[in-house]
Amino acid sequence: MKYFIYARKSTDEDDRQVLSIEGQVTELREFATKEKLEVIDEFIESKTAKVPGRPVFNKMISQIELGGHSDSIGILAWHPDRLARNSVDGGRIIYMIDEAKIGTLKFPTFWFDSTPQGKFMLNIAFGQSKYYIDNLSENIKRGIRQKLRRGELPGLAPVGYLNELRHHTIVKDPERWKAVRTLFQAYATGESTLENLQKLSLSLGLVSRRTNDALVLSRIEGMLQNPFYYGVITRKGEAYHGSHEPIISKQLFDKVQRVIEQRSKPQKAKDNNSFAFCRIFSCGECGRAITAEKKIKKSGRTYIYYRCTKKNRICSQKYVEERELVKQLNELFQKVALSDDWKEKFMKRWEQDYKEASTVSSSSAGEIKMELKVLEEKQMRLLDAYLEQTITNEEYTETKKKLLNRKIEIKENLKESGGRGLYWLELFKEWILSAHQALNFVDSGNLEGKRSFLQKIGSNFHIIGQKAAVELGFPWAAAAKKFEFSVWSG
Repeated sequence: MKYFIYARKSTDEDDRQVLSIEGQVTELREFATKEKLEVIDEFIESKTAKVPGRPVFNKMISQIELGGHSDSIGILAWHPDRLARNSVDGGRIIYMIDEAKIGTLKFPTFWFDSTPQGKFMLNIAFGQSKYYIDNLSENIKRGIRQKLRRGELPGLAPVGYLNELRHHTIVKDPERWKAVRTLFQAYATGESTLENLQKLSLSLGLVSRRTNDALVLSRIEGMLQNPFYYGVITRKGEAYHGSHEPIISKQLFDKVQRVIEQRSKPQKAKDNNSFAFCRIFSCGECGRAITAEKKIKKSGRTYIYYRCTKKNRICSQKYVEERELVKQLNELFQKVALSDDWKEKFMKRWEQDYKEASTVSSSSAGEIKMELKVLEEKQMRLLDAYLEQTITNEEYTETKKKLLNRKIEIKENLKESGGRGLYWLELFKEWILSAHQALNFVDSGNLEGKRSFLQKIGSNFHIIGQKAAVELGFPWAAAAKKFEFSVWSG
């Protein structure tokens, strides 16, 4: 009888008793020599046997089924679990023995004889192999669930973190985490694209560890949507409070998600002659949209005019040329801008008020902690309802996610600002910095930048009498009136 040698080792097996492929082949060759077995071919693969579909194994079985050999073929393997760890492949081998397509099986570590007793014992060996792999899978899943409950991420750490192998935890990457936070901050402004972030990450040294190239756009997009960076681990739709240190706040993460959501909305296709201030202004007389058109004079000079569409309505408004419109916007930007001196004065006053507000807000910390305790109690009741099957899995995961995010918001307030009383001061600091940058937009020729800044400071944009009118929001409106901030005294 002639034999095929089959050797296999799976990359997901952690059983140290399983020989390496090299070790199996060496032992099998020595066994064949000792037993004077004629080996005509060897089949070797690195593939799990817990599911059917191993290509090398199937090739060997196909050759046996097709025949073409004068004698019947036997299989030589280290142990039955090398041949099969699933019921389909195991049953297939036993059936081929019944049909005499496989002459016999030989193993250095297992006795087999093609008798009812031998096939019975082989069937038990295959069953034990399947039980082992099923049990191993359950143990791995149980370990993953336990890690998640402890707030630990199973697997590789995201960009900006490192797997600390000594204690099996995830820690901030000291060389990269600040760059990750910078990417979030840049995208939250609404003025950066994924391509901009790619260039920014490259300039910050945030590159792929494998190829040392710039991060691909899909990976950057995934980073921006990963709640792990503010302290939440998600697994199969369920959220867990991570034990790792966040890189960003949930507030910053939410800002980024709003920008992503806004950009994901369907946009009308722009033609080759797209204009910076279309789809933002409306007519102050009839309320219709303002459109634009480009004209080239005989002198060769190009002019862009903005005018009312006058669709289905009578309107007396005339056009306004783009240079004139930009001039008016620059004047508006100058009114709301902060000079270097004013910025310094405002920041000194802000620091003083921030210290005072921090002292006052500490008195309300008890109330916030009480809310945190209530949320924890709600989470326990939610778990009880889920275990009693009074709510569905979808309801449980969605409600748990909301409670978890609210707990993180409260903890961030306690940690960073001492409570919600300082929230308005944080917003005011953002305004100070933005207002100081307003003069940059006056001197800039970037019309898209002017458009973005205009949308940031106001709303209800319209043109009437060839003049641009904007409804400024607070504190921009007060800034235009020489910094009359009534809230500053509060």
